[in-house]
Amino acid sequence: MRILVIIHEYPPVGGGGGQIAQNLCEALAERGHEIMVLTSDCNDLPNLEEYPHISIKRLKTGRKENFRASLSVMAKFVFQCILKGNQAIKEWKPDVIHVHFAVPGGAAAWWLSKVNHIPYVLTVHLGDVPGGVPEKTGKWFKWVYPFTPPIWRDAAKVVAVSDFTRDLALKKYQTPIEVIPNGVDIHQINPGTIKLNHPPHIVFAGRFMPQKNPLGLVRILAKCWELPWTATLIGDGPLRPAVEQEVEAAGLDDRIQMTGWISPKEVIEWYQKSDMMVLPSLSEGLPIVGIQGGAMGLVLLLSRVGGNVDLVKPGENGQLIEVGDDEGFAAAIKELLTNPEQLLAQRIASREMAKRFDLCHIVDQYLDVFETARKP
Repeated sequence: MRILVIIHEYPPVGGGGGQIAQNLCEALAERGHEIMVLTSDCNDLPNLEEYPHISIKRLKTGRKENFRASLSVMAKFVFQCILKGNQAIKEWKPDVIHVHFAVPGGAAAWWLSKVNHIPYVLTVHLGDVPGGVPEKTGKWFKWVYPFTPPIWRDAAKVVAVSDFTRDLALKKYQTPIEVIPNGVDIHQINPGTIKLNHPPHIVFAGRFMPQKNPLGLVRILAKCWELPWTATLIGDGPLRPAVEQEVEAAGLDDRIQMTGWISPKEVIEWYQKSDMMVLPSLSEGLPIVGIQGGAMGLVLLLSRVGGNVDLVKPGENGQLIEVGDDEGFAAAIKELLTNPEQLLAQRIASREMAKRFDLCHIVDQYLDVFETARKP
């Protein structure tokens, strides 16, 4: 099968949505399917990357930051995607279009489908759903939303990454939505024999933006200063200077390090060195970093929001804590820091539970969706 993938963020650009798309593309390619990815450029990334069964074309959008795309960059992506996508369809003749995010890529997929009579499958992640991430998208959805219903309505199939994302979308769009969770290669992301670090190591991974609440994390860690631990904050974004100031003000410079924006491979290497993942997010679809962390055998301390509830069985592999409850997060961390037997047991349980998100099963589900979409 030939699959044209449209996504405005593809590694090393972007966050979890791009990583999810890359996981799917590479797994499909391993099965012999031909993949062409249309995505955004960023700084000096090559315009074309060729791998076995995968061709990645980075379109000229003027994007300058890995962690954020402006409205103008997204608009340029849609225009370039229509232009280059139409050419690719005529020359390459894909069987189906797979677009991640209803906005912005969905607009290009809708146009290309109408003009070329090729079905498209839409995967929605949360930030492209009205109300999903109001602190990030609330303002521009006020004027973008009226143009989005046809994108959802005319898709051959719509897939959401979690029940929460689907249920939220159904409040605005009257279209059938199937749930296929994000997945990871369980065999590739493998901790081996799980052993505790001394002192225990805490990891956070995400954009330094209000949605991910990195400032809240520093406040939480400051409440645990009397116990031994170290922490690494992976990512970058507009809140980084404020996070650095908060770390300094709390006197935690020697215990918290920040890596900046690093490669997916380096992220996994940090998970390998960690014991627990703390994500005090304000909203989430189904965070790929949480699935990766679970697969690497990390205890998951997550906000009780969105798809996070699919990743944690409280008391077995972590805890779900209410948004904004810094004391609750701190108490959960302290309990694990003072009980190494419990920390180890929950780490082992986390690895076992992550097998539900084995990429092999996720790919099977997507192939069924693509085959159904192709049928007249």
